[in-house]
Amino acid sequence: MSPNALRALYRLHGSGFIAYLVGGCVRDLLLRRTPKDFDIATNATPGQIKRLFRNCRLIGRRFRLAHLHFENEILEVSTFRRAGTPSDEVEPEAEGALPVFHRPRHVKDEDGMVLVDNLFGSPEEDALRRDFTINALAYNIADFSVIDYSTGLADLQERLIRPIGDPRVRFTEDPVRMLRAVRFAASHDFAIESEAWEAICDLAPTMVRATPGRLWEEMLKLFLLGSGRPAFSLLEKSGLLAALFPALGRWIYGSDRRLTLLLGNLGWIDELCRSGAPPSPAVFFAALFGPYLEDGAAARHREGIPRHQALDEVCAILMEEVSRVISIPRRVSDRMRTILALQPSLHKMPPRRPASAIARPEFNEALAYLRLSAEGKRELLTCLEWWENFLLQAPALPNLEASPEETPGKRRGKRRRRRRTRRRVTPDQETSIESPPGSDA
Repeated sequence: MSPNALRALYRLHGSGFIAYLVGGCVRDLLLRRTPKDFDIATNATPGQIKRLFRNCRLIGRRFRLAHLHFENEILEVSTFRRAGTPSDEVEPEAEGALPVFHRPRHVKDEDGMVLVDNLFGSPEEDALRRDFTINALAYNIADFSVIDYSTGLADLQERLIRPIGDPRVRFTEDPVRMLRAVRFAASHDFAIESEAWEAICDLAPTMVRATPGRLWEEMLKLFLLGSGRPAFSLLEKSGLLAALFPALGRWIYGSDRRLTLLLGNLGWIDELCRSGAPPSPAVFFAALFGPYLEDGAAARHREGIPRHQALDEVCAILMEEVSRVISIPRRVSDRMRTILALQPSLHKMPPRRPASAIARPEFNEALAYLRLSAEGKRELLTCLEWWENFLLQAPALPNLEASPEETPGKRRGKRRRRRRTRRRVTPDQETSIESPPGSDA
């Protein structure tokens, strides 16, 4: 339990406010798992929270949240909310409506997705507007009790992911909830309730309506927290994979071996995450997209296109398609392409200028991808062993940075110009300088 969360709860309670520990932290504590973070819900408004805590920062446009900044963590404190009703969706411009700055708003688009959700409510209303029953539990600091307004405790016992309310309505309001259902089922080894699973399979194509930035954040949670392999299986079975990565989905359906290969890659990623050394997003995407991109580049290379150019082309085509749905940062996609582009030089035995290769900033990630590839292609084990042995000897090398002899194209550093020492001038010389011969004194 976070000491900072306890202090915040007691300060709110001592100031006369209702304050509950809510969300996933209550769920994980009941399951005897270590929560990643602690969230607090209260009937104090954002302005009241800010006046109560000097370390408070208010954030959010869709709904105002308070972040309490401590030395080693950030606590999120929200005011109790409620779900919107048809009367809340009246536009401010309608006759008799109050100005927008006098009333909260609840706005949906024509398809039913929530765009604005800024409505305060009661503790029960706040619990029932959450996505799943197991996330609607609350811990009351006043009497040390767990409050369950739905079937959260029973669903925890049954290990079941069940949405609160009609699954089709809830997933339409926020398509990202479908990915969250998959993530919780994969990370906690729970089953998704049958009606909810049917809704996910039917509504999977609507995932493209979600914000690309939110989908990027959800991808990192899905695949870099140690449960990427089971999550990928659920994405593939539900149709969400085809909605998120259409080209990858088509490639997988061409052969059962390809799905097995990617599941093996994601299992390797999961092992790294569980060991406490998670890979970078670039290495993860290389593991996910690498086999598909290498197949496409090899096909273009057989048509006469140079290997490096072929890889650049297939990467550009894939990223253009993916970026319409998920906002993958350019630095990550470029790094992934570099990791794949370095593989032929790591496969070549003996390699040219190995000291220059290990000095590259992408080398460790490229070697990690080689280590992954060697698990499926035994012929690459020799290459991997060579590089690992070379790295063991590398500290004994006189200079790991490539010397001018190793890299002919490298510029030599500029020679430092010698400073010219100024000659000291004696008084007699100074007089002679000021009054040259033949001048009037």
